Amino acid sequence: MTGQMLITGGTIINEGRSFKADLLIEDEQIVDVITDPSQSATLNPPVSINASGCYVLPGIIDSHVHFREPGLTEKGDMESESRAAAAGGVTTIFDMPNTVPQTTTLEALDDKYRRAAHSCHVNHAFFFGATNDNYPLFAQLDPHHIPGIKLFMGSSTGNMLVDRDDALDHIFQAASPLPIMAHCEDTAIIERNMAETRRGGDDDPAVALHSFIRSEEACLASTTKAVALAKKHHARLHIAHVSTADELDFFAPAVSSSLPAITAEATLAHLLFSALDYSRLGTRIKVNPAVKSPVDQFMLREALTDGRITTVATDHAPHLLSQKEGGCRRAASGMPMVQFSLVAMLELVDAGVLSIERLVELMAHNPARLFEVRHRGFIRPGYQADLVIVRPHAPWTVTPDIIESRCGWSPVEGHQYQWHVEQTLCNGHIIYNKGQVDDTYIGHPVEFR
Repeated sequence: MTGQMLITGGTIINEGRSFKADLLIEDEQIVDVITDPSQSATLNPPVSINASGCYVLPGIIDSHVHFREPGLTEKGDMESESRAAAAGGVTTIFDMPNTVPQTTTLEALDDKYRRAAHSCHVNHAFFFGATNDNYPLFAQLDPHHIPGIKLFMGSSTGNMLVDRDDALDHIFQAASPLPIMAHCEDTAIIERNMAETRRGGDDDPAVALHSFIRSEEACLASTTKAVALAKKHHARLHIAHVSTADELDFFAPAVSSSLPAITAEATLAHLLFSALDYSRLGTRIKVNPAVKSPVDQFMLREALTDGRITTVATDHAPHLLSQKEGGCRRAASGMPMVQFSLVAMLELVDAGVLSIERLVELMAHNPARLFEVRHRGFIRPGYQADLVIVRPHAPWTVTPDIIESRCGWSPVEGHQYQWHVEQTLCNGHIIYNKGQVDDTYIGHPVEFR
């Protein structure tokens, strides 16, 4: 985009404040935050957006998605899933390494960036995956162009388990200055629980038992180990998709904008659903780690506001519905949520779970702080104009025809939301406008540190 754009009449949510202001954008960046309407009246930009009655937020940074490309593109790819992101107000995504091939070599990492340069409609970056023996490559990674190292300390989709103690020591020692995002489940405990469940003769136990098999004990044991390794090697550790109340004891509340070295992520699955929802939604809410008890769900929601949770992400993981058939063994784990994460969290704002200012902290500011994202995540002059405009009191229902993800379904189908994403701007370009995605636009690779 060249020239100017003016967004008028909206309520800005930024850095703990809610206030009326207009935004002047020029050549991809925010130029001015204008609190005097008479000053805006003197401007005559070629593009103007009337945001009256709406809230203007920094674009959402989803630091945990699985866009399935390369190798798993029957489920989704960068083009289809970034369309879903744009429609949901997400302007930046960090993609996970469990693709085919896995993103565990420099060549595979470069290949992902080449693919995204032709097809990803939002800003993008890619985690480098740790294996039992690839830690010598960490020194060759450019810390300005990747968010961090993804470590699977539990077996999950893609079979990237790292389970050797010597390898874990090397990984935590070699990762700096990059943060480690860890999937924490103890595989031995999971396998023991699965064997116990199958003693009754059922080779594919019912999905209602998924929370027993991938238990609280399995999560707590692995998180305990990860935290100990991080402290031993003075590493920066971000625990992905925390699912239990007990794990929350490891995380200290953040003080103002200063983040501790060990932090936690909550994902939509564990905030929106509990094990009670298996009877209603079955394998559509089968994820790893499993959704847990209503008490765990309640405590995770509490931790959104007291600072123990640092970021909220989706763990967006599309599968075909045919791949979700079966029980604990056969049904694939993961759900597509990137298109509905913001409106779902705004629903929790309406329910009094958190404030809208805290939502912006968790979904934009803190991901930018944690991963040291350059010039994104805040509404500030000189920052990239990544923005989302949302309208309250605008009810609509999730139906299959509006789902942008290639898999074509969502666990929130049939749900009525009261907030509506009106427009999404990526680098000052309107990539989503009231139901339409601009599929000609390609986002930027994200810069870090």
